[in-house]
Amino acid sequence: MGDSLMPVRHGRTTRDRAGVRPGRDPSQIQRRCDFTPGVAPPTRGSGSPDRSNMTGPHRLRPPRRWICPGPASSRSRASGMRRQAGSARGAARCAVMLLLLLPFASVPVAAETGVRLDGPRVQGGLLRGRVPPGSTVEYEGEAVRVSADGWFLVGFGRDAPPEAALVVIYPNGQSERQVLEVERREYDIQRIDGLPPSKVTPSEEDLARIRKEVRIVKQARKIDDLRTDFLSGFQWPVKGIISGVYGSQRILNGEPRRPHFGIDIAAPKGTQVVAPADGVVTLVHPDMYFSGGTMIVDHGHGLSSAFLHLSRILVDKGERVVQGQAIAEVGSTGRSTGSHLDWRINLFGRRLDPSLLVGPMPK
Repeated sequence: MGDSLMPVRHGRTTRDRAGVRPGRDPSQIQRRCDFTPGVAPPTRGSGSPDRSNMTGPHRLRPPRRWICPGPASSRSRASGMRRQAGSARGAARCAVMLLLLLPFASVPVAAETGVRLDGPRVQGGLLRGRVPPGSTVEYEGEAVRVSADGWFLVGFGRDAPPEAALVVIYPNGQSERQVLEVERREYDIQRIDGLPPSKVTPSEEDLARIRKEVRIVKQARKIDDLRTDFLSGFQWPVKGIISGVYGSQRILNGEPRRPHFGIDIAAPKGTQVVAPADGVVTLVHPDMYFSGGTMIVDHGHGLSSAFLHLSRILVDKGERVVQGQAIAEVGSTGRSTGSHLDWRINLFGRRLDPSLLVGPMPK
C-alpha cells in the first residue's frame, strides 16, 4: 500500500513481539508521531504547519477523527452531543427561574411567626410560652407581659372555663388567635373540726385586721417585674407528707369555706424551707391572722410563691434568693392544726396548683 495511511481499528488484534501484525512489513506501518523527524512541530496557536517544507517518506498524520473513525468514536460524539444538549437545557431552566424570582429580589423576608406553649392545659395549670421578640400577647382580652426574648406566662385558675382565647400579634403585623382547651378537674372535700370558734367566725376587730392583711398580700402580688426567674424551674420547698391538696373545698366546724389554694406539706417544726425557684422577696410578715408567719417571693412576670405558717423567716424583704437557698423554717403559726408548710403559687390574682410545677415528692 506504499506510504498511504492505514486506518487504526479498535479491538484486540494479534501482534508479534515487535508490535506488528504477522505478515506485515514494519516499514509499511504508519508511525504514531505527528511530525517528520528533524522538523520542529508548530507551537500552539501558530496555525497549520507548512506541508511544502516537509520532506521524506512520512507526512503529518491526519486528525484523530479521520484516523479513528470506528464505532467508539461515533458513540463518543453522540454522547458529547447529548451532554451539550443537557447542559443547554439546564442553563435554560436556570435562566427561567432567575427571571421568575427577579420581581421578589427586593421584597424583605417576613419575620418569624409561631407561638410555643409548654405546660399542662388544666385548671390550676401554668403555661410558659414563647413568641418571636417584639410580639404582643393577649390572654382573655388582657395584655400579657412579654420579655425581650419572647417569654410570657399564662395561668388557668381553679375554676377556669373549658376554653380560653390567646391572641398573638407578630412584629410583621400578622396576628394569630388560638383557643386553648382547659381540662376540668375534680376536687376533694376536706372536713376540719375542732377549730376555735374565733378562727372560724372572726370578730369585727379581727375582720378589720384580716382586711388590712389581705390588702398587703394583694399589693405584693400586683408586682409585674420584667425578671424571668421562673425559667430556672421549680423544686419542692420542703420534703414531707402531703396533707392538703390544691382546690380542695374545706368545711370548717361544719361550715363550707373557700377552697384551699395551696398544697400542705407536713413536716416537723424547724424543718428548713428552701426557695423553689430564683426570685426576690417581696413580703415578710411575722404573724398574719390566718397564715401566721408569711413570706412571698416574686419570680417575675407576676408569678409568685407564698409560704404560710412559718415559725421563722431567714431573709429580708427586697433580698434576692436563688433556687435551693434556705429562706425559712416550718411552723404552725396562724390558723393551723399542726406543723406544716402551706405553699401557694399565684400569677397575679390567679391561684395556681404548685404541684403541677414540680415532679413527685422526693423521698
